[in-house]
Amino acid sequence: MNAKDHARYETLAHVIKAMAHPTRLFLVEELSRGERCVLELTGMVRADVSTVSKHLAVLKAAAIVEGEKRGSNVYYRLKMPCVLSFFGCVENVIEASARERLGLVE
Repeated sequence: MNAKDHARYETLAHVIKAMAHPTRLFLVEELSRGERCVLELTGMVRADVSTVSKHLAVLKAAAIVEGEKRGSNVYYRLKMPCVLSFFGCVENVIEASARERLGLVE
């Protein structure tokens, strides 16, 4: 693998790692439904503001979400809705694996 390929795969891994947590997956899916303030998300996740903010910072650093401060609140929205297709792909992998384990695949 050359340096250019390595850099590309490092960048891909950074984005995938950013989503590799159940809470962050939930946040991405919830933000696909519309913009939310941190306080709303905190209630949904049932975690403190600091924890939710840290999760959102990871997603923001990976350019998956973006935030906008309005008064004393920060509102987040999904910046890259295409990540939702990744969810579908992963669910297909899980389903295929389950079918194989059950002997349903020829």
